[in-house]
Amino acid sequence: MRKSKFTESQIVATLKQVEGGRQV
Repeated sequence: MRKSKFTESQIVATLKQVEGGRQV
């Protein structure tokens, strides 16, 4: 049972959050 999808989703979400925070 690998959480590669969950990890990828988390990374994408984190990147999006960082980008959003930087843009603001």
